[in-house]
Amino acid sequence: MLTPEQIRQFFSQTLTLSLGARSHEPSVPVEQTVVFAGGCFWGVDAVFKHIKGVTEVVAGYAGGKAETACYESVCSGNTDHAEAVLLRFDPTCVSYQQLLQVFFSVAHNPTQLNHQGNDVGSQYRSAIFYTHPDQQRIAQDYIQQLTAAHTFPAPIVTQIVPLQAFYPAEAYHQNYLALHPTQPYIVLVDQPKVAQLRKQFPDLYH
Repeated sequence: MLTPEQIRQFFSQTLTLSLGARSHEPSVPVEQTVVFAGGCFWGVDAVFKHIKGVTEVVAGYAGGKAETACYESVCSGNTDHAEAVLLRFDPTCVSYQQLLQVFFSVAHNPTQLNHQGNDVGSQYRSAIFYTHPDQQRIAQDYIQQLTAAHTFPAPIVTQIVPLQAFYPAEAYHQNYLALHPTQPYIVLVDQPKVAQLRKQFPDLYH
């Protein structure tokens, strides 16, 4: 299990220098961390791995009450975890706001409650697990903008909650699309997401 403090230490994240906030320390690039949940983590993982400035993507589990998580227990629905991805990104290359744009427009459908497509269960819910209050505020403001603009035909159901802990998923779930490009689920569900990323955000795609 990685707690928020361990995540910050591992990624050398200094929260006083985040999301453009002023600081009394010298201004230096600091990598930041956020966790997104949007259905099966294979596709979300693949989408964010193709974004310039995202330096690390780890598939895993977040948001549950159990002290540990594995694929079988999460799929049972008894842990209340969501399949999620932890992102490490350089805000001088890609902003948190840009990541939110990708999350809401390409990575998943934020209007589907406790499912994505044929994947049904609370482990497939839409959620943003923030690691700093600025991330919470920006995400809330962005959802309000999308709602006011009637961007989606149904209400956005994305949860915005603090990250309490993150559990990396099993090794065979990591980088799944790249390792299994011809797997039927990947071809039908996740490859189109990556194609949409390239089409809608060509300046971010790599």
